[in-house]
Amino acid sequence: MQTTPKSMRLHIGLFGRRNVGKSSVLNALTRQDVSIVSDQAGTTTDPVEKAMELLPLGPVLFIDTAGIDDVGALGQQRIERTRRVFDRTDVALVILDEPTLGTFERRLLDEFADLKTPTILVFNKTDLYAPAPESREEAKARNVPAVSTSATTGDGIEDLFKALIAATPEDFICTPSIVGDLLPPGELAVLVVPIDKEAPKGRLILPQVQTIRDLLDSDAYCMVVKERELRDALDRLKRPPKIVVTDSQVFQKVAADVPREVWLTSFSILFARLKGDLGEMVRGAMAIEELQSGDRVLICEACTHHPIGEDIGRVKIPRWLRQYVGGKLEFEHYQGHDFPHDLGRYRLIIHCGACVHNRREMLTRIALSRRAGVPITNYGLSIAYSLGIFERALEPFPAVRELLAHDAHG
Repeated sequence: MQTTPKSMRLHIGLFGRRNVGKSSVLNALTRQDVSIVSDQAGTTTDPVEKAMELLPLGPVLFIDTAGIDDVGALGQQRIERTRRVFDRTDVALVILDEPTLGTFERRLLDEFADLKTPTILVFNKTDLYAPAPESREEAKARNVPAVSTSATTGDGIEDLFKALIAATPEDFICTPSIVGDLLPPGELAVLVVPIDKEAPKGRLILPQVQTIRDLLDSDAYCMVVKERELRDALDRLKRPPKIVVTDSQVFQKVAADVPREVWLTSFSILFARLKGDLGEMVRGAMAIEELQSGDRVLICEACTHHPIGEDIGRVKIPRWLRQYVGGKLEFEHYQGHDFPHDLGRYRLIIHCGACVHNRREMLTRIALSRRAGVPITNYGLSIAYSLGIFERALEPFPAVRELLAHDAHG
């Protein structure tokens, strides 16, 4: 059975102090015993995820977190794991179990306001108390909707569902296209998919599958070939395709085989647009020109596969960048949801396509990089720049070309 990937689900995080009923609220929302419920504080240690369908929103991912007021050395580790969830939360539920807001709730509301994360304040266990009018007024002043619930009796859970729907970001409801908006219905896209040691046996990787589906949803045609058969496949066509999309690792060979009048880009560049901010990442790739021998580069990969052979993030990109710079560069690697706090140590951040991250997490990383004054780009853009095919790879995106022209004229 095929399920919607986590990266395409609305991420709903549950936050609050220990024992306020976060797990009970999650169980009431999902109508399942997802999280262990106990009167003992600190029952939830690691974030607990539950994927489900929440109509009319569709696929969502609930994330139950440890108490933000946890204590001790182990408690600090739990808090750190909870804070990692902040970056990928599309909608935050801040839960409390008493009439008035406290220090921890205000701190959470402040942090989510800084992140521009839609937030709902949940007064839980209201079968035992009534929320203080001044707390509701404070929530209103913060432009944060407040909902009263009792996970035990089920009161208010339906109101919480309605508040979730109302708080859902518009860009989640109107999911952007991967490539289908770049070519009219009836046009052909050729996808170049290498099959190497890192390709999953018996299946395609997620960006390739999602791109195929996006093209079909857009009533476009799709042909999939390996890089060795590309030239022969193009020769057999009665008319050329509108666009060729390639795996970034074979950018150079594919660029040589594709006629100049045909658009060419990569899956990774398409995902820079889908998951983040293509213009910002294009500017980040141009910072490669300023790299010097001895500079430190951060490489981030969303998935946590075990690298083998000529790994793109650990072998190929470092090699191409060293060749371009003509000197030694220092590379550090982070995987999964780990992301360093001190970004100022780096001259450049290169991220993968983030196919297994949601858009919120990628936008947060871009914002953190911008705040630290460190340019950020991704695999496909950095490869295209270092191999001299940068401008050609951006031809399908007229808005970005205009942006670059504007920057050039200053």
